Amino acid sequence: MTIIHKHYVQYYETDRMGISHHSNYVRWMEEARTHFLREIGWSYDKIEEAGIISPVTQISCDYKATTTFADEIEIAISVLSVKAARLSFSYVMIKQDGSQVCTAQSEHSFLDKEGRFVNLKKQAPDFFQKLKAMEESGEK
Repeated sequence: MTIIHKHYVQYYETDRMGISHHSNYVRWMEEARTHFLREIGWSYDKIEEAGIISPVTQISCDYKATTTFADEIEIAISVLSVKAARLSFSYVMIKQDGSQVCTAQSEHSFLDKEGRFVNLKKQAPDFFQKLKAMEESGEK
């Protein structure tokens, strides 16, 4: 299952050349991820109420084209893989003209508030099953 998040490039996200600074793409990924989790019924608030935090452990971005102020970016996010203590997302960012601007991946771990790994299958089985079903749907 793929979920779409829309982002409109803000003026402050651009550099002196009028192009979106590369670091903003990571922020847009976080926006999309937050939207994704809310859409599937597992907002960050709900995850944290279950005693789980989910830090980013890895990010990769392949920049394909530039974006500028007021561009509308569709960010397609899907579950790449899920394991008991790890989750990977895939992102595809497309500009309003249909051109692909970035493909990316992020990896996250599941920890308790003391920083110990959490087995999501045991501590939040409904969340794990939801993510597993999305991974198995094959939509990337």
